[in-house]
Amino acid sequence: AWLDTGTHGSLLDAATYVRITEERQGLKICCPEEIAWRNRWISNDDLQALAEPLGKNGYGRYLFELLEHGIDR
Repeated sequence: AWLDTGTHGSLLDAATYVRITEERQGLKICCPEEIAWRNRWISNDDLQALAEPLGKNGYGRYLFELLEHGIDR
């Protein structure tokens, strides 16, 4: 989906769309680390190394969950 962000209102609409979609689906939208991992461009060890500095926030926890559950790799 194309998200127009040319105005303050459309930027807010796009951010709200991303937040709601991520919350409902339990997936991140455009997570470069996940894309690389799913395409086997990086290994599990590489993904873990990328996730470690982010481990205290939701994004880092999401990356660790990918490793833990091997979601649809």
